[in-house]
Amino acid sequence: MTEKYFMRAMALASFGPPDVLQLTEIEAPQAGPGEVRVRIKAAGVLPFDCGVRSGSHPLVQKLGFPIVPGNEFAGIIDQIGDGVKDFSVGNEVLGFTVLQCYAEFVVVSADQIVIKPKNMPWEIAGGFSGNGQGAHLALKALGVGQGDTVLIHAAAGGLGTFSIQLAKVWGAKTVIGTANEANHDYLRSLGAIPVSYGEELVDRVRKVAPEGVDAALDAAGPDALRASVELVKDKDRIRTMVSFELANELGIPALSGNRSAAKLAELVELYSQGKIHIHIRDAFPLQQAAAAHQKIESGHGRGKIVLTID
Repeated sequence: MTEKYFMRAMALASFGPPDVLQLTEIEAPQAGPGEVRVRIKAAGVLPFDCGVRSGSHPLVQKLGFPIVPGNEFAGIIDQIGDGVKDFSVGNEVLGFTVLQCYAEFVVVSADQIVIKPKNMPWEIAGGFSGNGQGAHLALKALGVGQGDTVLIHAAAGGLGTFSIQLAKVWGAKTVIGTANEANHDYLRSLGAIPVSYGEELVDRVRKVAPEGVDAALDAAGPDALRASVELVKDKDRIRTMVSFELANELGIPALSGNRSAAKLAELVELYSQGKIHIHIRDAFPLQQAAAAHQKIESGHGRGKIVLTID
C-alpha cells in the first residue's frame, strides 16, 4: 500500500467571499502515467479563480468540496510518471491546469508544462500562463496583425499588459488602452496610447484613432463592450473576457480555443527575447490567498498578483 503524504493548500469548504479560502491539509497527489508532479514555487491569481471561489463559475457547481482554486503555476518537478520522456526530476517548469494550484504540489499532464527560462523569476513564471494564453487566444481570434489599430479595455491589468505587448509583436500599428489615469504612464511604457474610462469614452478613442479601430478586446465590462461595438465595424473582431451575456445579446462571438504547451512556449520565447515584460503588482504568501482575492476584486490594478509558496 502506498504511504499517504499530506500538503498545505488554500481550499474551499463552501462558496462565498474571499475569507472562505482556508489553509488546509489535504492528501498530496501522485503522478500517474504521462504526468509529472510539481512542487509549486508560485501560482498566479486570476479573476477566474474568484469565480471558482464565489461559486459563480459554472465549472464548479457540480464539484465536491474541498475545492482548491488556481490554474497557473511554476515550480520544480519532483516526481515523474511512467512514459514521460521530455522532463526530469529537478526541471524548473511553468504550466497550466484548471484547478489545484493554490497548494504545495500539483500533478498535471506532461503536455501542460514548459521549461522555465533561467532569467525568469518565480513570481513572473507562476503568473505567466493564464493571462499570456488568454491574450494569445483572444488576439488570434481577433485576427490582430500588421497595421491594425487595436483597442484593449482594462489595459493595465494582467491580461491587458500581455495583450498590448503581444499585439505590438504581431504587427499592430496602434494599440489604445483604457485605464484609470494613475496607470496612463504605465500604458505608455508598454507602447500603448492611454484613454480614460467613463462617459464619452467613444469620443476620446476616436480622437486618438481618427482612422478607426480595427479590433477590440474587453476585460472591463458592459460599458466597454458597448463602446467597442460603436467603434469597430466588424463584430467578428470584438471579444470579451467578462461580459458574456451581453456579448450574446449584441451578436459578438464567444471566445473559443484551448491553452497548449505550444502557445505557452511561444510566449516564453518572446519573454526570453525581451519582447514581453510582466509587472508584479503584489506577491502574497499562500496562506494570504484571501487577501490576494480581495485585491484582485478591488479593480483598477496594474500588472499581476501571485501567491508564493515556501
